[in-house]
Amino acid sequence: MTFDPSIINFDDKGLVPAVVQSASDKDVLMLAYMNREAIETTLSTNIAHYYSRSRKKLWKKGETSGHIQRVRAMHYDCDADSILIQVDQEGVACHKNRRSCFHNVVQSDTPEDTAHIVDELYALLKTRKEEPKEGSYTSYLFNEGLDKILKKVGEETSEIIIGAKNQDKENTVNEIADLTYHMLVMMVNESITPAEIKAALKERRQ
Repeated sequence: MTFDPSIINFDDKGLVPAVVQSASDKDVLMLAYMNREAIETTLSTNIAHYYSRSRKKLWKKGETSGHIQRVRAMHYDCDADSILIQVDQEGVACHKNRRSCFHNVVQSDTPEDTAHIVDELYALLKTRKEEPKEGSYTSYLFNEGLDKILKKVGEETSEIIIGAKNQDKENTVNEIADLTYHMLVMMVNESITPAEIKAALKERRQ
């Protein structure tokens, strides 16, 4: 099926709002804008491209961060004046290292979703490596290098063993959290992504 973008009712600036949704769990990730070129490029590459209203040019989502969006489906609404894009999100969608741009709660009757905390933490750690912050423990670890990071991984692993052996659940939980953090630091340092770990686990499950 060939799609003709002229079907879309673009506004007077040649733009149409695009709601971006996770294909796997249907969470809304972000709102962006597309022009005809963005739509055509997205369809031809299956990688989400949008139009930047501030920079006034086409941009590829994740071009600098690596947090690209692989397009699984695209729909337009009944009035053809908005688009819904379903994607597989690499890393996080928000530039503030949150999975979704819609993380500011006004009202909610549901508990906070922590399912994606690992992806969000990984993105934050990656930022600390690329943009060191004075006084940051994470930046300190990256500056010290792999040997220091691995030493901390080893120490936290030992603490987990001790906590579990002593049947101290609270301490063990805290040590597991510490190990997870240091493991993610190691992963960032070695350019290993959470997506690669998830893929390996999925393969083993199958």
